Amino acid sequence: MEYSILVIILIFIFMGLVILAGKGDSLIAGYNAAPKEEKAKYNIKRLRLLIGILLFICAGAMPLLPVNVVGAIAFPIIVVISAAVILIMANTWAKKK
Repeated sequence: MEYSILVIILIFIFMGLVILAGKGDSLIAGYNAAPKEEKAKYNIKRLRLLIGILLFICAGAMPLLPVNVVGAIAFPIIVVISAAVILIMANTWAKKK
């Protein structure tokens, strides 16, 4: 595995751990710039969990990239499907009722 991909994997894992620890709310796109009224609509613990999972999925899929053509095709498919599922869950499960 190339060192550049290994570095990116480690960054994704580190960011996931920071967000799951509750110290990286400013790293969550959209949430960091939202007004307080909009932030109050979300369960931040659930949102952190979802974003952390997405970062770990991306880190886990990264080793597929340098393998071959199948890996180069599988990586974006995994990331896009995961991101879509996380987005839907963030707007349903992570929203306060």
